[in-house]
Amino acid sequence: MTAFADHLIIAPIVLPLLAGALLLLVDDRRRPFKATVAVAVTAALLVISILLLRRADGQTALSQTVSYALGDWPAPFGIVLVLDRLSAMMVLLTSILGLAALVFSLARWHRAGPNFHTLFLFLLMGLNGAFLTGDLFNLFVFFEVLLAASYALVLHGMGVVRVKAGLHYIVVNLAASTLFLIGVSLIYGVSGTLNMADLATRIPGMNDHDRMFLEAGAAILGVAFLVKAGMWPLSFWLPTAYAAASAPAAAIFSVMTKVGVYIILRLSLLLFGASAGESAHFGSQVLLYGGMATIAFGLVGVLATQTMSRLAGYSVLVSSGTLLAAIGVGNAAATSGALFYLVNSTLAIAGFFLLIELVERGRDAGADVLAVTMEAFGYTDEDDVNEEVEVGERIPTILAFLGGSFIACGLLLAGLPPLSGFLAKFALMSAIMDPAGIGTGGPQHVVTWVLIALLILSGLSAMLAMTRIGIQTFWSPLETAVPGVRGVEVAAVAFLLLLCVLMTVRAAPVLDFMEETAMSLHAPKAYVDSVLSPGAPVDAKRTGAKP
Repeated sequence: MTAFADHLIIAPIVLPLLAGALLLLVDDRRRPFKATVAVAVTAALLVISILLLRRADGQTALSQTVSYALGDWPAPFGIVLVLDRLSAMMVLLTSILGLAALVFSLARWHRAGPNFHTLFLFLLMGLNGAFLTGDLFNLFVFFEVLLAASYALVLHGMGVVRVKAGLHYIVVNLAASTLFLIGVSLIYGVSGTLNMADLATRIPGMNDHDRMFLEAGAAILGVAFLVKAGMWPLSFWLPTAYAAASAPAAAIFSVMTKVGVYIILRLSLLLFGASAGESAHFGSQVLLYGGMATIAFGLVGVLATQTMSRLAGYSVLVSSGTLLAAIGVGNAAATSGALFYLVNSTLAIAGFFLLIELVERGRDAGADVLAVTMEAFGYTDEDDVNEEVEVGERIPTILAFLGGSFIACGLLLAGLPPLSGFLAKFALMSAIMDPAGIGTGGPQHVVTWVLIALLILSGLSAMLAMTRIGIQTFWSPLETAVPGVRGVEVAAVAFLLLLCVLMTVRAAPVLDFMEETAMSLHAPKAYVDSVLSPGAPVDAKRTGAKP
């Protein structure tokens, strides 16, 4: 690995940080210039993330995990960034969503408030840092950076509903940050380190007294991340906040919930895996049953909601619950299916948030509620006896695109063939149903079938809800106006949906990548050796080369 490629590991953090700081100094009236810089930086992040993914997807164990010691200070004393398949995948997913949401915002939203591009780039910087960091303290730093930027983005555009939901969002996440700090303090107090790899080597040998405080700190830390992931009953804030946010903000927020899922997956397998001694599989049952409860809560919300934006918000909860339950199952096959589902659901939900903005632009205010009311009172199209319909009337091109995209989102969210949503759920359910694949912390026989039933019911609820809202939106006689849509908005939605189609066509190599990622997560020795590498020179530890 060349020195230049080595330094690419820090580029997803430094590049948006410097660009965001530069744009902060530019007059906000020069929005074309700021937009050009922001799009160029985000596109560069996408290219860099692809290169990092190729670097992490090596053929040997050491090439799969690369640690980068800032200032050449060896771990666990210095700040370390760690690149493996999982972190590279999440950085790439963030770059994809960031580029789509930013391009979409160029139509109108980047002019709705001050410093939009700076806030957006700082959010990308915090997300990338959270995925790449190798210690809990810097995870807290990046966590706060992304939250601070999200506070402003959730309020972007103002409005009474957005401000009210945004204030709730801020209060809840400030409480989660406080819990984060308390949990990190407890862990450091009993272990003397916050480096994740170093913690993994110390936990098996802890005495019972220190182990009790360590697990208490891990539990408090877990609550903070479960708030962010949206696990029931900590998810009351999420549907309202995401529904009230602007379309590009909601689209990028769809990956923010996955920060909590990512950290829980990382720490549960690195710190509390099979080699953690008495702490092995700590919290797995909580994740399993909490994930199942979240799926149940989300599918009820999906069925009950009357607006597309809240439907998307509850779909986020179903996605988070599915991932948390899969982590609680405790075997590599379930983790592999969960990773495929994570990427697919995040792309689909982000595309749906952007699509909602375009669909609702041509609708009357309160059309959803009015349509449901008319349905309850038995109103049908036949009651419009005076309405003349032109036979063979041509469907406007934009309505055809919106309708087709809506159908694609419905198939992806419901997990129906032929798109990748079906493949993701099928891979996940196959792993859960395999008795040989159930881990030590996995579910019993009855719980397994309950989880399978919830996954099927969540898809059924999404299909019913999308069908109902689709009929009200595209077939109802209430709305006839064709919404004005710009090319950048169409391109952003099409980009995300086409990626889901690509995942369907190229499902075999994608699933192979997910399986290799899951196997490395369940056998984290390469991760620990890459960061610590006892007796190896600092450069070898930093690059991941053999000493």
